[in-house]
Amino acid sequence: MNHQQADTPKPQPASFRLPAEWEEQDCVQLTWPHAATDWAPYLSDITLTFTALAQAITARERLIVVTPEPDSVARQLREVLDQAAMSRVIFVEAPSNDTWARDHGPLTLSGSTPGTFKLLNFCFNGWGEKFEARLDNAINTRLFASGLFQGSMEEHANFVLEGGSVESDGRGTIFTTSCCLLAPHRNQPLSRQQIEQRLKLMLHADRIVWLDHGELIGDDTDGHIDTLVRIAPNDTLLYDACTDSTDPQYDGLKALEEQLRSLRTLDGKPYRLVPLPLPDPLFDGEDRLPATYANFLIINGAVLCPTYGQPQHDSEAQARLGEVFPDRAIIGIDSRTAIRQHGSLHCLTMQYPKGVLR
Repeated sequence: MNHQQADTPKPQPASFRLPAEWEEQDCVQLTWPHAATDWAPYLSDITLTFTALAQAITARERLIVVTPEPDSVARQLREVLDQAAMSRVIFVEAPSNDTWARDHGPLTLSGSTPGTFKLLNFCFNGWGEKFEARLDNAINTRLFASGLFQGSMEEHANFVLEGGSVESDGRGTIFTTSCCLLAPHRNQPLSRQQIEQRLKLMLHADRIVWLDHGELIGDDTDGHIDTLVRIAPNDTLLYDACTDSTDPQYDGLKALEEQLRSLRTLDGKPYRLVPLPLPDPLFDGEDRLPATYANFLIINGAVLCPTYGQPQHDSEAQARLGEVFPDRAIIGIDSRTAIRQHGSLHCLTMQYPKGVLR
């Protein structure tokens, strides 16, 4: 008996990882616009964008809607969703400053033991204290208190990190940009090396790949990676490619492209690089907007691609996504209203991995 007890393996603690976004999902979160957000001047227009997102998402998976007005939003959704789709909508009542779920939502780690998850709650401070964010920074605590999720919430209130600033290949490599993570009013006085060590520990990553070039004019985020470079299956990187040498973004995006060419996977192989076109410049008055096709959203069975009323570029971007995701529908979502607040589809959403919902 003692010999058998000695030979019985002890349970090992679960190891965790940040899943790749193309892995199967339980749901996507939208934080719904309302009259007290910056969307107020064109609230009806952005509501159309959100309902288009809700239609595409609920056709394939569940949808969490965070809103201070659940009854009002439910009425809006019932106008466009059938009963089956509405049954996949989960409302969480919470006040909010704005609607950028990618940056205030939790990053969810999946454990090696089935059913184990960690929802990481970082500090969201309005992209370096540029905008009021107190209400948005409290949303994750309300979400977890609602009892929706399996697993634990891990607090990192002393570290500023937005979901749009990191990309994971699901196998231990995290991509980020130095212009964002080293920007003022985030995690000073931590050095780049100290931030890298913190990221490795918190995200259970083997390595951090820093991209040092490229930033879109008008980007309030200081260069989130989800506006520039996205990871896709088979060691593929989709990236903004600028072919107009008169564009003031040209030199930075060319330098980014050269850096991407120099990168190697953990196996020592070059990445497959797939360029995405840049939309023709869009402006709000005199201010150029950071329009990009890199801000697409991957959901179960589909990729939602931002469109900007530019048929040639819109079609080319969707064709490139179709090459990279041949087993998914590529669905265009008009993002001309969303970009007026300097973001797009990926910025507005946060996905949750399969199994995390109770």
